[in-house]
Amino acid sequence: MLNRYIISTLSFFLFHFVPQAQNIDDIKQNIDDIKKEIKQSIERQKVNLIKTSDAIWKFAETSLLEFQSSKTLMDYARKNGFKVSSGVAGIETAFTASYGQGRPIIGILGEFDANAGISQKLKPVKEARIPGAAGHGCGHNLFGTASLGAAVAIKEQIEKGNIKGTIVFYGTPAEETIFAKVWMVREGLFDDLDICMDWHPGDNIESGTQSSKALVDFRIKFYGNSSHASSDPWNGKSAVDAMELYANGLNYYREHIKPTSRIHYQFEKAGDVVNVVPDFAQIWTRLRENDRANVDILYERALNIAKGAALMTDTNYEIKLISGIYEIQVNMTGAKIMQQNLNSLGEIKYTESEIKYANAILRETGKPENGIDGKVYPLKVTLPAQGGSTDVGDVSQVVPVIRMSATTAASGGPWHSWAVVACTGMSIGHKGMIYASKALAMTMADLYKSPLLVKNVKSDFLKNRKYDKYDPRILSGPPTLN
Repeated sequence: MLNRYIISTLSFFLFHFVPQAQNIDDIKQNIDDIKKEIKQSIERQKVNLIKTSDAIWKFAETSLLEFQSSKTLMDYARKNGFKVSSGVAGIETAFTASYGQGRPIIGILGEFDANAGISQKLKPVKEARIPGAAGHGCGHNLFGTASLGAAVAIKEQIEKGNIKGTIVFYGTPAEETIFAKVWMVREGLFDDLDICMDWHPGDNIESGTQSSKALVDFRIKFYGNSSHASSDPWNGKSAVDAMELYANGLNYYREHIKPTSRIHYQFEKAGDVVNVVPDFAQIWTRLRENDRANVDILYERALNIAKGAALMTDTNYEIKLISGIYEIQVNMTGAKIMQQNLNSLGEIKYTESEIKYANAILRETGKPENGIDGKVYPLKVTLPAQGGSTDVGDVSQVVPVIRMSATTAASGGPWHSWAVVACTGMSIGHKGMIYASKALAMTMADLYKSPLLVKNVKSDFLKNRKYDKYDPRILSGPPTLN
């Protein structure tokens, strides 16, 4: 009798005073419905995203000078209800834009700097829009815009109460030269994130399963003594001789480096007139390898070569670090989540005129006329890095990064060239931008709705972490152009 009374009383209490569980469809909107709304949001934004991207394409501002491009993105973020913090990490064109509260906190990267000297009109033959000016030969006008569009779509879902957490857009300048993200990482701007999203314009669609090369950038200045190059050359000490010997030393060193190594240099200052022994010379050197440890080996040898060049010419020299970046830590768990969304979106379709335009570019650059590759590629096994470098590598050392690429240019065309600039300001580039925006936002939706996915991505990050401590390779203070 007592047991029956206890059960009856407990049942009355539970029914009247404890909130009753609802059908799961009533308390949690289906993820497919959320993704449908996300795609609709980006379609609604499409005109404004294209307008924003095209404005940045025309600005074509280079590293640390992206004032109009940065402002355009900040204005769009503010207009859509984000809290914007400008001038972060001591960099005038760097900013963050955030919305929401609590966890998970998911970041998304957005670049917007252009490449020097590759200005191009929107036509499939080489013709500068502004002779000598910069152009978006890496598609960063699309990069920052697509990421911000994705952030806005997520913000709308948080605002509706369909998902919970915080979204942070990172306006990251100067990727093409000094790698400003390194300063942003050093300042702790990514420390609170659970996961960070990233994408890059390319000539195919795939989830990011490949790493990048680590590198170090530095300048060497050689100092000699001037004299008349014919009347009394014995009184001169040529700084250019020292620079040439240094470059020759690097070139002889190429025979003894690993196939994964890369050595680049650019003579920046080499005298002014032919009849004066030059007392000053300057060279910019970049060394790459598949990880930072092997970059250090190259760096040490290069410094010794510089020392030897100065000894041979009885000149003095000065070495100044520009910056260095880590390789990307691949997160295969995150890549698999991204892959599902790429498969869901399917391939990008192109018009006959777009394919004709792309083939004209390929023909002009001496490449096979393969048109545009809008297919979604299956997930790839991670191989030793064969491509370039990016300061996303430094971000990936402190937080899990999920990455993808989307088609924005002709298939197999030369990158960092007019051939890409000709695509990133028109419909071929626009289609890839909108596609990337959807894929990024859909993948973030998966993460916001599933604490288990977030946990698994973070576990992958910790399991595969290569370095015990993050050590930024930059000088104190903010970055500079000199």
